[in-house]
Amino acid sequence: MTTKQLTLPITGMTCANCAATIERNLKRLPGTASAAVNLASERATIEFDPNALTQTQIIDRIQKVGYGVAVAKADLPIRRLSDDNDARALEKAFAKIEGVLSASVSFATEKAIVEYIPTLVSQGDLRRAAKAAGFEAVEATGEGLEDAERLAREKEIDRQKHLLFVGLLFTVPLFILSMTRDFSHDIFEFHGFLASFLHWPYLDWLFLALATPVQFYVGKQYYVGGYKALRNGSANMDVLIAMGSSAAYFFSLAVLVGRLIGVGGLGHTYFETAAVIVTLIVLGKFLEARAKGRTSEAIKKMMSLRAKTARVLRTAAGPGGQLVETDVPIDDVRVGDTIVVRPGEKVPVDGVVTDGRSTVDESMITGESMPVEKRPGTPVIGATINKQGSFRFEATKVGKETALAQIIRLVEEAQGSKAPIQRLADQVSAVFVPAVIGIAALTFVAWFLFGNVGFTRALINTIAVLVIACPCALGLATPTAIMVGTGKGAENGILFKNSESLERAGKIKTVVLDKTGTITKGRPTVTDIVEADRSNVTAPGSNGDGLGCAGWNAEAILYLAASAEKGSEHPLGEAIVAAATERGVPLGSPAAFNAVAGHGIEANVDGQSVLIGNLRMMESRGLQLNGLDAVVTRLQAEAKTAMVTAVDGEVAGVIAVADTIKDGSNEAIAELHRLGLQVAMITGDNRRTAEAIAKAVGIDRVLAEVLPGDKAAEVRKLQGSGVQNPKSQRPNPKADNGRVVAMVGDGINDAPALAQADVGIAIGTGADVAMEAAGVTLMSGNLRGVPRAIGLSRGTMRTIKQNLFWAFFYNVILIPVAALGFLNPIIAAGAMAFSSIFVVTNSLRLRGYKV
Repeated sequence: MTTKQLTLPITGMTCANCAATIERNLKRLPGTASAAVNLASERATIEFDPNALTQTQIIDRIQKVGYGVAVAKADLPIRRLSDDNDARALEKAFAKIEGVLSASVSFATEKAIVEYIPTLVSQGDLRRAAKAAGFEAVEATGEGLEDAERLAREKEIDRQKHLLFVGLLFTVPLFILSMTRDFSHDIFEFHGFLASFLHWPYLDWLFLALATPVQFYVGKQYYVGGYKALRNGSANMDVLIAMGSSAAYFFSLAVLVGRLIGVGGLGHTYFETAAVIVTLIVLGKFLEARAKGRTSEAIKKMMSLRAKTARVLRTAAGPGGQLVETDVPIDDVRVGDTIVVRPGEKVPVDGVVTDGRSTVDESMITGESMPVEKRPGTPVIGATINKQGSFRFEATKVGKETALAQIIRLVEEAQGSKAPIQRLADQVSAVFVPAVIGIAALTFVAWFLFGNVGFTRALINTIAVLVIACPCALGLATPTAIMVGTGKGAENGILFKNSESLERAGKIKTVVLDKTGTITKGRPTVTDIVEADRSNVTAPGSNGDGLGCAGWNAEAILYLAASAEKGSEHPLGEAIVAAATERGVPLGSPAAFNAVAGHGIEANVDGQSVLIGNLRMMESRGLQLNGLDAVVTRLQAEAKTAMVTAVDGEVAGVIAVADTIKDGSNEAIAELHRLGLQVAMITGDNRRTAEAIAKAVGIDRVLAEVLPGDKAAEVRKLQGSGVQNPKSQRPNPKADNGRVVAMVGDGINDAPALAQADVGIAIGTGADVAMEAAGVTLMSGNLRGVPRAIGLSRGTMRTIKQNLFWAFFYNVILIPVAALGFLNPIIAAGAMAFSSIFVVTNSLRLRGYKV
């Protein structure tokens, strides 16, 4: 079955039960493969069979259960409309786009008004659809994904702020008057007008007048939310608030009506309790909404990195057809366009430099602070900032294919996924509200029948139980921390594919590092040039060309070797040529070039016969090493390839080439040891070479001479072992079978091993990264990202456990306290409002985590 994935921004959710209700109803739809609803990010992700289910049916189901989908609106000026038939044709073209809910095109005003789901469609998609239909849609005002969700959240915050203002307007005087009257009976004795007013027989009717707007205008959202939940066969936080506040309000109303009809002895009124409960909960919701908005700041920040326009070279209209620089909307940039970037400007999209040189700040993508040099042939990443020179580049990835767009998509998917640790909270949330209602009922029965405290006191204790319970804290404990943690990672070039990868990364015990391209640079580099000790041999240049005097010098050897290798395509030969170029050594033109398989090459340079090869080549030609035997042995022991260079039948020196260790590899491995981890290296190289590299960087265990297809099997063996890390500064005394193993590689060549590992970590280099190959992707090629990712995972999981502890501790302790009669309903409402704010605020502390 071919499935599609749909992500929808949801409005109207108030607690974990709301998310569970939507999720449960989506899973009931025919054709649904999976569905997940995230309360913190307020998004629903559904995977479904498009042949059995449509997006309209999905949206209808969400709306049917009482919730909404955030919709964006675009107002597009349209050109080239000839008549009303063109308007109808364009409407049909818009309607065919998946994610467009409605489209209205007016020929008279030459405008199109389109409502669409911003997670599925962008204004660029709309303009391209108009162009494909033969019209031109001008860049216009309207809402994109960021704007639509931001406006929806701001609207909710403004609504809660308004309700809070109204609630305070009526609740504050009601509470002051009620408490003053109670104190006048029990503690203080007032005189004069105040005493007369406090004993006014109609004062309770004034309390009713003040409490009613709070109960039914400010508290309407809880009645509506509770009704929706009950209609869908569940119960949520709104049910508890509505029951608790209604019990106090309607009991007080019954007392007043009883007095009116002459039934006395019903007791005290509690209008202030009902009003304070509703107002405090609204205060909590207002603060929670503001705090929740901050959990997604990392995504908003990344979205804001995107350039708005690009300076593109386009052919001018008219005769001549010259190329001119034209500023176009970013959505109108096409693959193959040549784009001009000046100092201080953002790189609009991904591409390859074709002309010019500069340095570019890529820290917002890779997390590395050092600017990266750009020259013709090097890639550039959209949203990075050009620092110095101007350059031109060819666009290779635009729109949703750019590195930034993929990063945002990956982070959003991770934030929308559920971590395994959340399962317990979900299971508890599913039965939480019914359980609380049951406890409240038992509380009332126990106090009324066995406590001998009367109806009023039993009711007050029952209200406290209903109001103190907080399922929101349980529902927000995990997703808020996941949102902040994944966002923090993205800011530092660490991308977690899903919440499970984030959770498992914190449990890693062994890290397996691929050698080539991970620990080392992945490309051969000249490391040593050693001259033969032959003072009786005259080197080229001894007669005045400056290359040497008695014997050979390094520059002369490099000149001849690089000139001979100039036509070679072998990586070792290319490394020698690159070394000469970097050192500014001019190259001659080789003649009679010949590659000798398994030995080396031979060529003529400036009339001299040059041989470059291994020991077997020198032995086959009967050449002595002129005292370089020990040098060759030493270089080989250092994991370097020793290439002997001979000129006119005399060995002149040795050039050593090696895949050098990356900057930061030693520090990264030392940091992994400080985290208490065992570090292994896996490579296809011979053991001697592998051991030399391992010794240089501090590797604990070497897996050498492993074929690419066997790497997964080696990882599997490690997963079943309980080997301890001898270098760990925090050793674990328990050798646990079934170790959590991470595999670190380039994400492509090591795909089977990455898949076999508990956590696959792909090291990329900016835009050229296989994001789908592993659970964690490091945008920078720096190995230091590995301990950073593990450390961030541990910090996030620590925060989640703190949140869950608080959520469970709060409910397990305070619900019994309320049931035992030790908690006033007003204090209970304040505690309930604080509990979810605490969870969100605790998660926000991760924003200050030092990666």
